[in-house]
Amino acid sequence: MPLPQPDDLTSLVLRTDFGDEAAWDGVRAALDAAGEYSHATYVSELRFAGVGVEDLMSEEAAADEDEQIVHVFVADAATMKDPGHALLAVDLSDEPGRTFRVPARWFPDISANLSIANMDFADFADAADGSGTFRGFDEG
Repeated sequence: MPLPQPDDLTSLVLRTDFGDEAAWDGVRAALDAAGEYSHATYVSELRFAGVGVEDLMSEEAAADEDEQIVHVFVADAATMKDPGHALLAVDLSDEPGRTFRVPARWFPDISANLSIANMDFADFADAADGSGTFRGFDEG
């Protein structure tokens, strides 16, 4: 079964941790508050409980080409515990399986740029810090 398709010009935020409903509500509230417009299509389906990066890549590889998505943001156990609600960004197209973390405050910028193909996943992943988290571009 393919991953759900995000709404137009939004990014798929896929919940994989179902241990704390209040934490999930907090993640969604933080993402919604981070930008002026909606940038997320939220999916909270138990069939994705505990799903990892390899599972997501396999699911997308098995989907018909017109049903495939190029990236997904995962709300996993680490996201639920992180005060900044850092999602796990996963590349499903150019470098399948490449990941980085993105705190809620940066999500709208990344989602918008990826959704309109203004920037590539690698542009953000390459700018991640030593912990693998994107915290903006260094203005140097």
